[in-house]
Amino acid sequence: MSIAVGDHLPETTFRVMTEGGPTPKTTDEIFKGRKVVLFAVPGAFTPTCHKNHLPSFLTHYDALKAKGVDAIAVTGVNDVFVMDAWAKSTGGAGKIEFLSDGNGDFAKALGLALDGSGFGLGTRSQRYSMLVDDGVVRVLNVEDTPSKADISGAENLLKQM
Repeated sequence: MSIAVGDHLPETTFRVMTEGGPTPKTTDEIFKGRKVVLFAVPGAFTPTCHKNHLPSFLTHYDALKAKGVDAIAVTGVNDVFVMDAWAKSTGGAGKIEFLSDGNGDFAKALGLALDGSGFGLGTRSQRYSMLVDDGVVRVLNVEDTPSKADISGAENLLKQM
């Protein structure tokens, strides 16, 4: 069963890149007491994620912040080094928090894991976006097709806020 509007996010630990190197960061540290837009991608640098999904959140960064959002974060089942390289290559560093879910623990805990083994990708996250307020899901948009970023894009999320 997957996460739903009104549910609390499960407790798990991501990895983030800091000046001191990879550092663990819990869901409480990211979401407690904050209004956060979180979106997930099947993989950093993959075509839809890199050319459509992430750019929509960079394009609408100011509009999302104007809606009272404290932070915008992206998660993917990639290691922290890949997520860091993706942040730097897209101009997202310093704007979007890049949360490595390297083992897919968060995706699995949400019930939103994706079997990408047919494409040589192993377990990944489904593509989605959500608005999380103090750890509680307020809006949730899960894509039916991993190669699309329509339902889960920033434009759609903004309409729902």
